[in-house]
Order: sequence, then C-alpha cells, then structure tokens
Amino acid sequence: MIRNVAIIAHVDHGKTTLVDAILKQSGAFRANQAVEERVLDSNDLERERGITILAKNIAVKYGDYKINIVDTPGHADFGGEVERTLGMVDGALLIVDAQEGVMPQTRFVLQKALEHRLALILVVNKIDRPFAEPDRVVDEVFDLLITLGADDHLLDFPVYYASAIAGVATQELEEFSTATSILPILDGIIEHIPAPKSLVDQPLRLLVSNLDYDDYVGRIALGRIHSGVLKQGQEILITYSEHNKTRKGKIGRLYTFDGLKRIETAVAESGDIVAFSGIESIQIGETINQLEHSLPLPAIKVDEPTLTMIFRVNDGPFAGQDGEYLTSRHLRERLLREEKTNVALRVEETDSPDAFRVSGRGELHLSVLIETMRREAYEFCVSKPEPILQETADGITEPYEHLIIDVPQSNLGSVMELIGERKGEMTDMIQLGEDRLRVHFQIPARGLIGFSSVFLTETRGYGIMHHSFSHYGIWAGAISQRQSGSLVAWEDGIATAYALQNLEERGELFISPGTPVYAGMIVGEHNRAGDLEVNVARKKHVTNMRAAGSDDLIKLTPPRQLSLEEALAYLAKDEYLEVTPKALRLRKAILDRHAREKVKKSNQI
Repeated sequence: MIRNVAIIAHVDHGKTTLVDAILKQSGAFRANQAVEERVLDSNDLERERGITILAKNIAVKYGDYKINIVDTPGHADFGGEVERTLGMVDGALLIVDAQEGVMPQTRFVLQKALEHRLALILVVNKIDRPFAEPDRVVDEVFDLLITLGADDHLLDFPVYYASAIAGVATQELEEFSTATSILPILDGIIEHIPAPKSLVDQPLRLLVSNLDYDDYVGRIALGRIHSGVLKQGQEILITYSEHNKTRKGKIGRLYTFDGLKRIETAVAESGDIVAFSGIESIQIGETINQLEHSLPLPAIKVDEPTLTMIFRVNDGPFAGQDGEYLTSRHLRERLLREEKTNVALRVEETDSPDAFRVSGRGELHLSVLIETMRREAYEFCVSKPEPILQETADGITEPYEHLIIDVPQSNLGSVMELIGERKGEMTDMIQLGEDRLRVHFQIPARGLIGFSSVFLTETRGYGIMHHSFSHYGIWAGAISQRQSGSLVAWEDGIATAYALQNLEERGELFISPGTPVYAGMIVGEHNRAGDLEVNVARKKHVTNMRAAGSDDLIKLTPPRQLSLEEALAYLAKDEYLEVTPKALRLRKAILDRHAREKVKKSNQI
C-alpha cells in the first residue's frame, strides 16, 4: 500500500529537519550509521545557504505501507521545483513555524497545493520555542485557506504539533510534553492522505517530473505512474500534450525508492514514484505511454520569469586564467542543459552569438545558477538584472513582490525610508512582542535587487525579511539608482599601496595592494556622480631620500568585499560582472576608455 505526500513550507520552517527525523525513526538508517543533519540538502549551495533549492524524493517503510515523500523548496524563486513535484503526490504536509506563523512563501506553496487539489495536514513546528503561539498559527492557516478559496472539505484539516529538531510530534497540544517520537505524523499520513487509485488495468501513463544523471547509466527520468504498469526493458511511446509529435523508446533500468536509495526493480505499478534510464532525450513534462496508446498527460505549467539578464562570453584580458569552459559553445550548451531541468528558467538567443538572455523567477534564482556554474569551472560575464515588463491596455506593467520585514521598533523609520525610495507601499503592520514589528509591503521586484544587504546593514543584522511574487502592476516609475560613479582602472598592472592610498579620498576601494588589474576594470566606488579613470598601478618615484621599506608603513582602509548578490546590485547598465571560479570582478562593458567616450558622446547627441 502506497501514500504519496509532499512537504511544503516557508523557508526555514523545518521541512528538511522533519524529513531527517522521519528517516531516522522509521528505520531508514542503520542503528550505528553516522548521518549528518539536513541529509537531503546534499547540494553544496543548499548546505551553505541553509535552504532547499532542488526538490528531492525519498521513501520510507512504515508497517505495511510505503510512503513516498517529496521535500520541496520553500523559496518562491524555486517555484518551478515545487510546481513539477506536486503533480506526483496526493497530499501535502504544510509546515508552519509556531512563532513566525504564515509567511509569504507559506501562501505561495499552499496556493500551489490547492491548485492541485491536494489533501492537507498542518504541522505546527517549533512549538518548543519561547514565543510559540500554536493556536494563533492554526487560525492564520484557516484564514489563509478561506482567502485562497479552499472548499469546506479542505478547511477540515488535521493538525499536528511538533518539534522536528527534537524529533517529536503529537495531535493533542496538551500531550506534547510527553511525546516521544515523530511517528504520529506518519500515522496521520496513512489516515488522512488518500491512497493512489489502483489503475493497473488501464493503459500506461507516467509524467516525467524530474531528471537526474548517473555516470554509469546516463540520464535518469523520475515521475509517478498515474496508470498502468511499467517494466524494465519495455518498449514505450513518448508523447507531449503541447504538440502531436511522438517517438519511441525503450526503458533501460527501472528503479523505485527505499529511504534515500534507488532500488532496481523489474516492474512497477500505478501509484508508485519511479525512476528509469535508457532514454537520453527524455524531457520534463513528457509522458510515457504504451506503444499502441497515445495518452499524454497535461504538461507541467510554471509561473513565468520576472527578472532577466545577459550571460555572455568573458572577453576580458584575464579570460582563461581560472576557468575550463570559456567559449560561447560551452556557455550555450550549459545554459540549454539547465533550461531542460530548471523549468522556471528561460534561455534565448540574442543578436550576438556570444551573448544569451537568461530569465528567472528572481534574484536568488539567477544568482544560484551563476554560483553553480562558476563552481563547475565556467567563465562568463553577466549584466545587471532587469524586470520583465508587459504591455497591457492600461500601460506598461512590472512584477511586484509581497515583502514582509520583522524589525526592532527603533529601526522602523530608517527601513521605511529605504523601502519608500524603492517605491514600496506599506499594506499592514503587526506588533510582535514589546519591541518588534512585522510590516507588509507591496514593492516592485526591481526595488529588491540588492536590498537584502542594505537592510541587514541598516538593522545591524537584527532585521528579518521575506518576499514572494505578488502580481503584475502598473510601472511604479523610476527608482533612484546609485548616485555615485565607479573608479575605473585606466591601464593594466598590479595595484600598489602608494596608488591606492592616494585614491582613498576619492571613494571606497574594492581591491587591495597586489591585485592584478586591467584597463576598464572597476576598482572602487567614486564618492561623486560620474565615473573616474584612475591609475592604481602607479609607483612612488625612487629618490636617494627614500627609506627602504617605506611602502610597508602605508595603512589602508580594508577594501569592501562584495558578495555575488551585492556585485549584481552594484552594476550600472554599462557594466558587467566577470565571473570565474576564483574571482568576481566588476568591469565596464566597453573596456577601452576612448571607445567608451565615443559611445557616451554619441548617446548625448
């Protein structure tokens, strides 16, 4: 007997930790097996950032039942991952933090679950936190379901109270202090999540929802068998609901899931989630049918991208020093490969064979792709992210985000001013305890580019912010960009302490002595409007009065180290970020200063 369930929640409300507890207590690991925390967040970026980026599925044996569990991302930027996995399940565990309550991504993932008409179980997590308010959280979820148009059946959802990190849960809040395991949630899944219909006598239909790769067997497709039976070595028909084209294929190895492992099997039946090899050209959204029955399932639909940027070949003087994949062919193949598995991403050709337009769901969605590629030894340049605009009868519209901030009362005024400058409008304010406030805003997506680092600085790290896509609204008008220009190196060389000391009064530096630079590279932020060409490789003239080692006495202010997100936010329209495995360099799009002057003059005519 099978149950298929997804775990959905806002970022950091405890999805992956809950899966850890279920795996450990259901016997998926040996008693003496060493298991690291957040075992499903196996991607390096997931572990570093503490978020789930890629949807993953596991299976646990519990009594006579096999429970397939899909752990989904909580951030709206990875909504494509959520969208393509919810079609594999019959129900969802909605995890909500007992202190934070309903947050932007809670609404986002719950709305997606309702669109798929999934049965819901609410798990109020972290109820052992000092300021937990589980009753308030249950009411918030109920109100949200009504707002989202849930029917009466879905409003009658079961509630479990849990501490995933302690590995305990109970259905009665009064009994939480005596709870000893997380297993009551598995009992709830068996009781409240419907079993998949037994359709083994009907023609085969399997929708491909995910792709993986194995060095030994090649591309592996994952999906749920909606009807029929699938066998190892079976001849199949590949169909797609968006067109009438079909092609034949043959299943190689067939797998089901057991814990974290894929187990090879000869046959799998309707209702189970499986993986198979043998078809290198298989794509997400395609349907596997029997040869004589063309019955494509509806293709996976995801929300459209909201931000776009240019990825182009690195043509700077330092190109090829760090990376292994440098050419437009390498870049094109890698981006198109990403588009096939990252269903919320769009890749388009441009007028230049060396540049590609890449559109995604938000700044985090795009920055994760950039960081992943640089770790894979790619070198390239990217432009400033821009919003994707739409033409309507009412005029130009742009994407808006629902922003929630939690801040100390003392910081509210300055944060409100920052958000106001970015065209944000307050929609609600809630008191949290004695000295904290939760404030809701509607803000253009472009206003949030680079806002996170400014917000954390302004609140000295005490502020918390979350946001998710809200809607397309009327263009909010110009948002003031940075008023300062850039300090731009005007010749190749090695930065010297002497030259940098003389430039400190002109602005804030991004480099330290000994840094190799090239003409057109941005070495700092000018403290006035307009760019300033500077010589950072200038050396002190040698005289017979100069004392040996005098340069060693120069004291410089430590340079400002920009993160990837901060560097993207800093960019002006005529600037690129050069991305290599070992470095992030800001540069002008046109490196030659004389050519830049000509373009500037021609634009002023």
